[in-house]
Amino acid sequence: MTTNTARNAAAADGTWQTARRGGTSVLLQDLSRTFGATRALDGLSLEIAPGELVALLGPSGCGKTTALRIVAGFESADAGSVIVDGKDISSVPPARRDMGMVFQSYSLFPNMSALDNVAFGLRMRKLGAAARRKRATEQLDLVGLAEQAKQYPHQLSGGQQQRVALARALAIEPRVLLLDEPLSALDAKVRLQLREQIRTLQQRLGTTTMFVTHDQEEALSMADRVGVMRQGRLEQIAAPDKLYDDPVTAFVAEFVGVMNRIPGERQGGTVAVLGGNVPVRDPGGQSPAEPLGDDNAVDVLVRPEGLTMQVAENGNGIVTTRTFLGSVTRVGVRLDGDVAVQIDKPSSEAAALGPGTSVSVSLPAQPVLIAPRRNPVT
Repeated sequence: MTTNTARNAAAADGTWQTARRGGTSVLLQDLSRTFGATRALDGLSLEIAPGELVALLGPSGCGKTTALRIVAGFESADAGSVIVDGKDISSVPPARRDMGMVFQSYSLFPNMSALDNVAFGLRMRKLGAAARRKRATEQLDLVGLAEQAKQYPHQLSGGQQQRVALARALAIEPRVLLLDEPLSALDAKVRLQLREQIRTLQQRLGTTTMFVTHDQEEALSMADRVGVMRQGRLEQIAAPDKLYDDPVTAFVAEFVGVMNRIPGERQGGTVAVLGGNVPVRDPGGQSPAEPLGDDNAVDVLVRPEGLTMQVAENGNGIVTTRTFLGSVTRVGVRLDGDVAVQIDKPSSEAAALGPGTSVSVSLPAQPVLIAPRRNPVT
């Protein structure tokens, strides 16, 4: 709905809220929450700019869903504050927070049509019947379901039901949109289509959005910034490309994307690895999650595209596998010392790298992230 349309609806029914200009800022300030002996959040602080989509990414139990539920008002923090547009809403009931939420389960009313499901929140806000129907119809059209307005949830596919849930959340023009793993129950093709649609709608409407997922591909493809959580804290929050290219801790490096661990020897500000010597990257002032201590035996963390490889007699590695990924082929190599790595090569070049091929693997002289040595997996 355009701003003018929203204002017209407001004029037609004085109970409807004033149309908003721009997005809403959200600040999570030092949130803590425990459940028995489990510390779900441990001083979580996060600032979301007006109109920004921030994804919280992390393994099960890291606290991302607890954070979302505290913002929604479904959970209370033991300490800390939720501040929206400069006002502390920590004690405000969920129904008065003016937030839209889309869950993993579609949570539609089975006895209501798609149109009535979308209009439900508007009815609770006492919007007039004509304006309610008009707005619900517009929202269904926005998500491409105008023709399914009269159908009931059991007559819709999973992807269509989730789009109805999204339209219902957006119909009330929420200050903040909260997405709790809304795509995880869908098949891969529908998930891809819907995540693109959600992102397009969010950008068009300028709605401040907080998105929780355990799927790194979803987070990296949809969000303006991605926060990686671990044990109730943010390990790092950054733009997707920054998070991938410049992780500040080993946990972030290995959780986001594929990462090789190659044994090396630290030598001050450099590390000896694969027969060469490369500089150690400065983690940007953040302390690594795994302190290095005084041990010089470390692992060098390198993405599959960060390694160079060429066919060589008596090289330092043997090709073991090839996985075709389209324009790129991921080549598995067993290095001297029984260390397994994965290396991305253009598929046109990888065609000649059959299993058993002797290769030479090296690292460009670029800064690398290091972590405490782990025993290699064989």
